[in-house]
Amino acid sequence: MRGGRGACGADRFFGYKENYRGQVTLFSAEVFAQLCRELGLTEASPAALRRNVVVSGVDLNGLVGKEFDVQGVRLVGTEECRPCYWMDRALTGGAEAWLKGRGGLRCRVLTSGWLRRERNAHAA
Repeated sequence: MRGGRGACGADRFFGYKENYRGQVTLFSAEVFAQLCRELGLTEASPAALRRNVVVSGVDLNGLVGKEFDVQGVRLVGTEECRPCYWMDRALTGGAEAWLKGRGGLRCRVLTSGWLRRERNAHAA
């Protein structure tokens, strides 16, 4: 992660524009599991949602307007990441509607650092 720029690498919004609200997007592992159960998705991957980081144990909507850390990288939640038509294409019909209000969190990256893949990563 680069402060003020976003997620390095293959992210399409890295360095997009100064103070962009969606420099990184978070998604809830618990919401993904519930989505899969309720829509009968057995082969789905969270990668299909095009969110940068999957977290667990946190209410993402409660972080809008707040600063917080993920593995030492400081973020600020800017707004809900609203689902779009892509969810129906990537997962199944009805996914976009099901995800309304649960689409994740758009954030600005305030400090630089590395995020590691962990089985039980939490935002705090």
